Amino acid sequence: MESPGGQAGSAEKAGGIELSVVVPCYNEQEVLAEMHRRTSAVCQGLGISYEIILIDDGSKDGTWQKMNELAAADGHLTLVKLSRNHGHQLALSAGLEIARGEKIFVIDADLQDPPETLPEMMKLLNEGADVVYGQRRSRPGESRFKLWSASLFYRLLSRMSETRIPQNTGDFRLMSRRVVDVLRQMPEKHRFVRGMVSWVGFNQKAFLYDRDQRFAGVTKYPFSKMMTLAISGITAFSTKPLRLATFLGCMTALIGVGILIWAVVSHFLGWTTTGWASIIGVVVLLSSVQLFVLGVYGEYIGRMYEQSQGRPLFIIEQVKPANGTDPQNRSSSPKHSESDDSHAK
Repeated sequence: MESPGGQAGSAEKAGGIELSVVVPCYNEQEVLAEMHRRTSAVCQGLGISYEIILIDDGSKDGTWQKMNELAAADGHLTLVKLSRNHGHQLALSAGLEIARGEKIFVIDADLQDPPETLPEMMKLLNEGADVVYGQRRSRPGESRFKLWSASLFYRLLSRMSETRIPQNTGDFRLMSRRVVDVLRQMPEKHRFVRGMVSWVGFNQKAFLYDRDQRFAGVTKYPFSKMMTLAISGITAFSTKPLRLATFLGCMTALIGVGILIWAVVSHFLGWTTTGWASIIGVVVLLSSVQLFVLGVYGEYIGRMYEQSQGRPLFIIEQVKPANGTDPQNRSSSPKHSESDDSHAK
């Protein structure tokens, strides 16, 4: 039987498209025109058939309208509108589900990751790599706190995860069709795509580059979203927090036994304990550790509950395919559902 990344399946899926560029967008009306200009110029310079897939992740500004304006003048654009804001990782997953190219290039709309690196990344892929991931050499314009927190997260994840996830990387990467076909079969609801790509394996190579400052607008990843992504990454690729919770539970149990012995000995020796501070301190210590352990368990149990519900990962409200392409030539995967007007022209 042909593997998920087999040549037969790839040719059928590709439909003659050699390159798909997947661009998740959320409130990016200010940068879309420049992103489209630069990305289109790079794709045209390659001299191959291509499509650019723009995914509107429930934007609140004029992103969808701007996408339609660009698509009216460029037949290479495929537009995908999600029913609401699902988050960057699910918007990216929706784009991968739609993409039909033999090679899939993932890039954010903010132009911090320069599309002009695509030819060099393509060269590495043509030389035998299945994944060429962008690895940041420098990150100008980002605060010291963000740089520190990102470094801390990747170091922590590297120590805790059984899967090696390269540091200083995002979702900026070029992938072969067989890698994307495997990703499309992975049903995780809480997705950490860069970790999933690392887990898939195959031949993966780093491409060093200097990250630019955001072209326009503001970051769509505030601290709260960064924390959510970090938790998803750790819980998706490591069970060590559960072991840590068990260790802390055992340690507090030993502390509790020690306190009990001390109390019994004090009673028979006639020692008296004065003040409430020591009692409150012990209660706070034990209860805080117990709550921490329950919280760790809750993160995993909550993810199991949401996964067991079997809901689609994302809902596509509408798809406007590129000129000359068949909107029906897409997988009917249960990972997404489409509204009645999803094939509107």
